Amino acid sequence: MKSCAKTDVGRKRTINQDNVYRMDQPIGSLPNLYIVADGMGGHNAGDYASRTCIEILPESVQISSVLTPIGVLQEAINKANEEIYRRSCEDPLLEGMGTTVVVATVFGNKMYVANIGDSRLYLLNQTTIHQVTEDHSLVEAMVRNGELKKEEARVHPNKNIITRALGTDKQVTADFFEVTLKENDIVLMCTDGLSNMLEDQEILHIVNSYSESLMATAAQLVKEANECGGKDNIGIVLMRL
Repeated sequence: MKSCAKTDVGRKRTINQDNVYRMDQPIGSLPNLYIVADGMGGHNAGDYASRTCIEILPESVQISSVLTPIGVLQEAINKANEEIYRRSCEDPLLEGMGTTVVVATVFGNKMYVANIGDSRLYLLNQTTIHQVTEDHSLVEAMVRNGELKKEEARVHPNKNIITRALGTDKQVTADFFEVTLKENDIVLMCTDGLSNMLEDQEILHIVNSYSESLMATAAQLVKEANECGGKDNIGIVLMRL
């Protein structure tokens, strides 16, 4: 795997609550590990939650004795959830904190993905962009129920209300996905600071225009998200077989 990771505070925020992690080499029983997290909470609590997430997840993966990749990810997510929730209960300054998370690992041409919240994982090739994960958000629930059109969701006033987050409750349920990758597929993991600023087809155009360099692609995605308003922090992990 080849990968790169990038975060940016955006143009409206003073604190960056997005945190990213990438490991192209084996970690525990997994051949690689990629994480994007978008924290929520007042003051520095959101940054603390997302940073704790990307610290606990790799630590758990490293020592896990679970045999399946989904099992390893599930165990790590549970441990991160327990730790963030415990700290939020013990420190009044961290009360109510939480974070989204999307995490992936690739075995050969199989990718295993878990997500909680509205940070996303996309699969792209030269002609198509496909959102693998499903947002745990109020507007996404409205779309699924037929109350809102997909194109209306990005500009809805309640688009930032998420219905599931890591660390806000004693227990949390992640969604899991198994994806078959093809040669030259590109995987994009990102926070809503990117997906709320750029349409999917704009993302696809940028990725294909700068596909020779993952770092150049990430830099251009951040640049154009900021040019469109940069209303939130931006977190990105890009991968290619």
